[in-house]
Amino acid sequence: MRSEVVVVLATGREFFFDVGPAGALDSASARRWLDDQFIELDCEPLRATGKVLIADKVLAIALEAGEALLADAEWGRAYAQAVRGALGRPNVRVDLVRQTVV
Repeated sequence: MRSEVVVVLATGREFFFDVGPAGALDSASARRWLDDQFIELDCEPLRATGKVLIADKVLAIALEAGEALLADAEWGRAYAQAVRGALGRPNVRVDLVRQTVV
């Protein structure tokens, strides 16, 4: 089964990452990777309450990573594997324009 993560930047540029079923991280590892990146990239919570949902982390990390990190093959692949593993869905679209993860 095909599995991919697509990230749409505010500039309109799209990044496609092919993540096979074996390529996804397990849920705990994926969440840990996202937590680490959220802190490393100095991301800000998207909600006024300060509560950070997994989808919020996925959006905030992509926003802070920007084109430079998403274009880095190793980092982009790791991001896609973590997103796929944390969300548990085969296909994910991270749209920074609409602020959605579907």
